[in-house]
Amino acid sequence: MGLFDNVKSLVGGKPKSDGNQKTVYRKNVNIEKRFEFVRTAVSGTMSKFFMARDRETDRIVGLKIADSDKTALFEQRFKTLKKPPEGLIASKVEHPNVVRTYEYGVSTLKQNYLVMEYLKGSGLHAMIYDRDSILEGNRLSLIRQFAEALGAVHDAGFIHRDICPRNFIITPDCTALKLFDFGLSLPDEPSFHQPGNRTGTPLYMAPEIVRRRKTDHRVDIFAMGVSFYQLLTFELPWPSNDASGLAALTHDTLEPTPILQYKPKLHPKLAEAIMICMSVNPNDRPKSADKFLQMISGVESIND
Repeated sequence: MGLFDNVKSLVGGKPKSDGNQKTVYRKNVNIEKRFEFVRTAVSGTMSKFFMARDRETDRIVGLKIADSDKTALFEQRFKTLKKPPEGLIASKVEHPNVVRTYEYGVSTLKQNYLVMEYLKGSGLHAMIYDRDSILEGNRLSLIRQFAEALGAVHDAGFIHRDICPRNFIITPDCTALKLFDFGLSLPDEPSFHQPGNRTGTPLYMAPEIVRRRKTDHRVDIFAMGVSFYQLLTFELPWPSNDASGLAALTHDTLEPTPILQYKPKLHPKLAEAIMICMSVNPNDRPKSADKFLQMISGVESIND
């Protein structure tokens, strides 16, 4: 799959396990001294990603360094709820279609960081934007893997809250994908379902986020539906040149363009399942990613 080998053991200091033997937590790590930055950073929602060489292990890894100001502002919302850190959440989600986290902690500059497996490949959002022809023949498999990755997040007890093509890496041969970036993820518990947390990528936001209502894991189901719609049509259900939160206000005021209008030969079971994912009322959406997979069972090709 074009993935680098796993990091074996991390030395220096005294690693602290958080109940997961595969991931360690460390404090006061000198990032500049520890890592050689191989590739220019890519900016995320609240962080920067690097391809780096870990000098302790001489391995190529993915290194995520959080923006302290943005992270603090986000974490402040959940100060009284004892929200687990991103690294701990990421380490709890173990699945072949989820990027593995090896280590997380705090640097000497008080920055939160994560060390992850490094993946060769392209972002799904870039492939959609480029209308990459390699997607042909691979979409159905990617859709199923995408849903399985999301199901693993929910099974682990979390809501991802930023499901969109930008947070999936596709292997060079376009046969596999992996989900990453748990920077906005929260426990799927009533105390974290309360209104007011309007975070995520606007074009994929469920109406209950936009309208500041109670939320649960079904906001991810909505975003999954939008992502699949875009993967299959290279269009969004609600066409807009506005990528701000204002665009998301149409998600419960305008009907999405039927996917069959763009892809009339799309398998009807797949078309129906995707449109149901984007229902305004969360109760009308599939209850889980597994339920979505059940809805498309028997679909062997994109076209009917």
